[in-house]
Amino acid sequence: MTSRVAILMGSPNDGDKMAPAAETLERYGIDAEVHVMSAHRSPAVVSEFASSARDNGFVAIICGAGMAAHLAGAVAAHTTLPVIGVPLSGGAINGWDSLLATVQMPRGIPVATVAVDGAMNAALLAVQILAVDNPDLVAALEAHRQEMTPR
Repeated sequence: MTSRVAILMGSPNDGDKMAPAAETLERYGIDAEVHVMSAHRSPAVVSEFASSARDNGFVAIICGAGMAAHLAGAVAAHTTLPVIGVPLSGGAINGWDSLLATVQMPRGIPVATVAVDGAMNAALLAVQILAVDNPDLVAALEAHRQEMTPR
């Protein structure tokens, strides 16, 4: 069975910032499905997607949003799958607002949070989660770390 990770973003304008997530997952042979949905403008769509994500074959969800950045939290409230939040830059304080909104989740509803505009790291975290019981992914992650090592 192929692992699938959902990549959600709050606006089509977030596509360039979230593209590294899809590219990284593809590098590791993990299917990524990209959707645009807003925690504020389409909350019922977000709820339905998150509530049915496991039954629809997803193993993790990466959420990128800016400013109020409630997408990851809204998703996490409706699923027990791992949710990884990517706070996106922009707005009046250039991503600090989205970072704080993403990382400050209430007790019992975790969202793993990466750096502002850290879509690639979000994907790598998803790969690491999937690698827990997948030796091929472990080997690929180790090879990637070796490639990054200065010579």
